[in-house]
Amino acid sequence: MKRTKMTVGQAVVKFLNQQYVSMDGTEHRFIDGIFTIFGHGMVAGLGQALEEDPGKLRVYQGRNEQGMAHAAISYAKQNNRRRIIACTSSVGPGAANMITAAATATVNNIPLLLFPSDTFATRQPDPVLQQFEQKHDLSITTNDAFRPVCRYWDRVTRPEQLMTALINAMRALTDTANCGAVCIALPQDVQGESFEYPDYFFHKRVHYIPRRIADSGEIERAVELLSKSKRPYVIAGGGVRYSEAGEALQKACEKMKIPYAETQAGKSSTKGSSPMNMGVGGVSGTQAGNAIATKADVVFGIGTRFNDFVTGSKEIFRNPDVKFVALNTAEFDAQKLDAVRVVGDAKVNLEIIFGELENRGYRTGYAEGELEKVQADWEKERKKVLSATYCEKGFVPCVPSWTQKIIDDYIADIGGIIGESNAVAILQEVIPKDSIVVAAAGSLPADLARLWRTDEKDSYNMEYGYSCMGYEIAGALGSKLAAPDKEVYALVGDGSFLMLNSEMATAVQEQKKITVVVFDNAAFGCINNLQMGNGIGSLCTEMRYRDEQTGKTDGKYIYTSFAKIGEGYGFKGYTAKTPEEFRAALEDAKKQSVSCVIDAKVLPKTMCEGYDSWWHFGLATTSKSEKVKKARELIDGKLQNARMY
Repeated sequence: MKRTKMTVGQAVVKFLNQQYVSMDGTEHRFIDGIFTIFGHGMVAGLGQALEEDPGKLRVYQGRNEQGMAHAAISYAKQNNRRRIIACTSSVGPGAANMITAAATATVNNIPLLLFPSDTFATRQPDPVLQQFEQKHDLSITTNDAFRPVCRYWDRVTRPEQLMTALINAMRALTDTANCGAVCIALPQDVQGESFEYPDYFFHKRVHYIPRRIADSGEIERAVELLSKSKRPYVIAGGGVRYSEAGEALQKACEKMKIPYAETQAGKSSTKGSSPMNMGVGGVSGTQAGNAIATKADVVFGIGTRFNDFVTGSKEIFRNPDVKFVALNTAEFDAQKLDAVRVVGDAKVNLEIIFGELENRGYRTGYAEGELEKVQADWEKERKKVLSATYCEKGFVPCVPSWTQKIIDDYIADIGGIIGESNAVAILQEVIPKDSIVVAAAGSLPADLARLWRTDEKDSYNMEYGYSCMGYEIAGALGSKLAAPDKEVYALVGDGSFLMLNSEMATAVQEQKKITVVVFDNAAFGCINNLQMGNGIGSLCTEMRYRDEQTGKTDGKYIYTSFAKIGEGYGFKGYTAKTPEEFRAALEDAKKQSVSCVIDAKVLPKTMCEGYDSWWHFGLATTSKSEKVKKARELIDGKLQNARMY
């Protein structure tokens, strides 16, 4: 057996260079690069290996460990989980910064490979700089915090352990049912230790992504239930996107006149213009999607986790006799809502199921013209919302009376009069049709779910499984690295921008143009709506100065120049306070070769409202406020009709 002596760090780099994936007969490299912020924990170990011979790995310099890991998540998503960028950090705070990203990846079932450095395996210099010591157990380090948020976790305390650790890492990363974050902790002394590794460990390794056909009995039970359905409703989740089943799903639904909706993860898997595409259902659903969902007798979820936003906290499916079918690679998700489960690949199994329905001559029971009317009614409403603007009479269409003072204060202090939904309309009109839009948290995901319509495949990159503020800008960088020929737009609220914007520097360094559009309503607007809409006073959700007389943060709005912040990074900056200025900024930004930031001063309370949906959250059951009591009564009423499992 031939062996080669090398360090653990060098072995990691050589192994990563030899990993490939193959799906549907197409083979390519799996790991394209590695993000790093070098620290004492790995600059002389893994860092030395990367400097000496990175192979084909491109090494990217991150600015914040969470940010660079978010960029890696977005890169994997844009590649439908078939290409990734790994991440490495130093020990202590550098490692801890990646924990949020690890959770984000795992919740969304996105492969993310992390190599946080660890304390010395020998424990000889303990406590080393940045070491976390737990007095009752000296084996615990910061990296143990990754355990609950990763699909696979390991710590390599001897060089020979690296082999099984890396092979298991690849297993988890390429598992379509259970992929997510993988953490391999590398003690800083072990990284530099040498071992005579067998050469076969570094042979080219191809990981085949299977399209597993479900059990015939599962398929038959699903077909039997669907064939008896009069009002079926399909929900296309992220699994439709990652299995590239969108075209097959759309074609089958159009042929048999079956309405469907996409989730945030599944959106842009199919064409938004399809007559059977009702948009999105649930809490952030469209009028059309929820109108169909409420009366459905069979709900067919494909590649979805059925989270509360998709199911309207399990209340949106109001037919008392509704049944569920769930097609998913993961057994755990396939049995939710007491569904008839079908465990396997989305594409091949939906083709089998819909093919059998077609062979049986299946037809839905929707009335002639019913679905067309639902679509037409929604399109009329959608256009009304998109065109909502501010004029001398106020905001048109009118906002609730309790919001008018907030709008008046904002105009007086900030000077912006752009409506949020109208800004979405202008964006869709101006930017290239094949652009990729990236967003994550706040009111924008709901606005985009309802109002954004695209026929471009995989052009919608929304992180809403974990609703992680701060994903947006880093995510845009990741999408641009994955699709360098596309224009990429990060749509981000002012709150999220302030949380994490550091990877703008990496975008400049890599000369990868992204356009960051900051929707500045001087608030955590979505949560402020939730707060005030349920009878609670505004408390620390608006960006206002503290009033020394009241002691509360209810003074004037704070003006922040996001354009100047962007210019400090090297972006071209624009400030827009009117719809006309916003349109002009977008038009000019399209012409630029450098990254751009557009500071759009957007009126509070001008986002798209909900459509016949409900969201369950923990409002107080005891309160002195009559408004809170009334809001709680509404929740209790909805709970009477919501499913319990």
